Amino acid sequence: MPLSEIDITRGIIEDFTEEFTGSLQMDVAVIGGGPSGITCAYYAARKGLKVVVFEKKLHVGGGMWGGGMLFPRIMVQEEAVDIPREYGVNMRPRGGYYIGSSVEFVAKSVASAVDAGSRIWIGMTVEDVVIREEDRVAGVVINWGAVEAAGLHVDPLALEAKVVIDATGHETSIARTLQRKQPGPQINTETGEVIGEKSMWAEMGEREIVENTKEIHKGLLVCGMAANAVYGSPRMGAIFGGMLLSGRKAAELAAGIVKESQGN
Repeated sequence: MPLSEIDITRGIIEDFTEEFTGSLQMDVAVIGGGPSGITCAYYAARKGLKVVVFEKKLHVGGGMWGGGMLFPRIMVQEEAVDIPREYGVNMRPRGGYYIGSSVEFVAKSVASAVDAGSRIWIGMTVEDVVIREEDRVAGVVINWGAVEAAGLHVDPLALEAKVVIDATGHETSIARTLQRKQPGPQINTETGEVIGEKSMWAEMGEREIVENTKEIHKGLLVCGMAANAVYGSPRMGAIFGGMLLSGRKAAELAAGIVKESQGN
C-alpha cells in the first residue's frame, strides 16, 4: 500500500481530536508530569477515575531524567520503595536506602500511568483555572506551550474537572495563579499566601511533603514540591520517596473529592 501524506495527517488529527473531545469533562486534571504528578495519575486512574496529565514541555518526567547532578540515579527510602517496584523498576538496596536508574523509573512509571488509563498530553500549558459557585476550582484553562513561549495573544480553551492537582514543582504555577487572581486569603488558609520553598534539608523536606499534600482551595490539591513550596518547607534534592508518597496521597484525596461530588 503506497504511503499517503494526507491519510497520515488525517489519522493524527482525527485520533487526537477524538481523545480531546472525550476529555472535555474529566475527574482529575494533573498539572505537571513530574514524579509526583505521574504517580498521582497512575493511582487515580487505577481507581477508575478519568485522568489527564498536562505537561507544558515536550517530555514528562520532570527533573528525574538527570538524577542527581546528571548522574542518572535516584534514591528512595524504605517506606516508598514499593511504588517504583510496583512500576517494575529495579530498585537495589544501598546504604540503608534503595537506588535505581532515573531513566528506567521515568519510562516505566509513565508506561504504568498510561496502561492504568490516564491520558498524558505534552506541550500544553495550563494558564488559569475555571471558577464556579462557592469559589470552587472546577476546571483548567489551557493553551499550547509554544503559544506561551512565543508570547502570542491567542485565546485559550477550557476543560472541566472535578479536581485539579498542582504538581508543577518548584514554580507552583497553579497555586500562584489562583492566589494572584482570586481576592482574599484563598491559598494556604493558615497564612493567606504561597510561601515558597526553603533551602535544602532532605530529612525535613521528606518528612513534611506528605503532610503538605492536601486541598488548599476548594477543588485544588497540591502534591510533590508544589506542596512544600506552598507551605514553606525545604527542598530535598535527589531523594524521591516523599514525592512518590505525595502523589499517591493526592490520588486518594482526589478520589474522595470525586466520590463526594457524585453524592456517593
